[in-house]
Amino acid sequence: MGLAAAAFGIVYGLAARGAGFSIVEALAMSVIVLAGASQFAAVGFVAQGMPWVAIVGLTFLLNARHVLYSAALAPWLQKTPRVERAVMAHVLTDESFAVALAHFRRLGSADLRGYWYGALFIAIPWPVATVLGYAGGQLVPDPTVLGLDIVFPAAMGALAVAVITGHRELAAALAGALVAVVVALATSLAVGIVAGGLVGPLVGLAVPHRPTDVPDGAPPSLDGHDEAIGIAP
Repeated sequence: MGLAAAAFGIVYGLAARGAGFSIVEALAMSVIVLAGASQFAAVGFVAQGMPWVAIVGLTFLLNARHVLYSAALAPWLQKTPRVERAVMAHVLTDESFAVALAHFRRLGSADLRGYWYGALFIAIPWPVATVLGYAGGQLVPDPTVLGLDIVFPAAMGALAVAVITGHRELAAALAGALVAVVVALATSLAVGIVAGGLVGPLVGLAVPHRPTDVPDGAPPSLDGHDEAIGIAP
């Protein structure tokens, strides 16, 4: 996952450079925002001259899935101090969520050290690769030639498959993917991601719950509702 983040971070650095960002601005976004899809969307919106209010609103919607991610992890982290949870939330990404949830399920309890290992393997390569991509942009005029554009989607697909542990997750994944593709073709990629990320979990929640879908070792407060929360398309 670290390699995938690095490869896609290089592409982001290239995109930020092409949109007129300075290297400081591109790096600051990777450190402060730390959200691949939103960063790419923001870079594109800035390049189009879109008003900043619209950019903030659209990127907020793109990252709204993190509310669901944090809700799914919350039962495991009830005993973790609030300040530490706030810091953990900053490095919460699609990848760190999928790895952490699978790791917690496997152990039957939260493992904060394991969470940080998974999170930092994304949070560190991403900004480093952003600088490399920006600085070496003139050496890679077209990242698609190297196949860098497919690395991130491939990694996300693998993570999505890994978190499908029951029929509710499967329903959420299929519905989210279908809605995302249809809406993206009809409107834009950004709108498709938002639509799929919202509809998918709702479909999963609507599917009747089976006790066998709750993994062994789940925390007492976990009632199965968050099990339908998967990776956004």
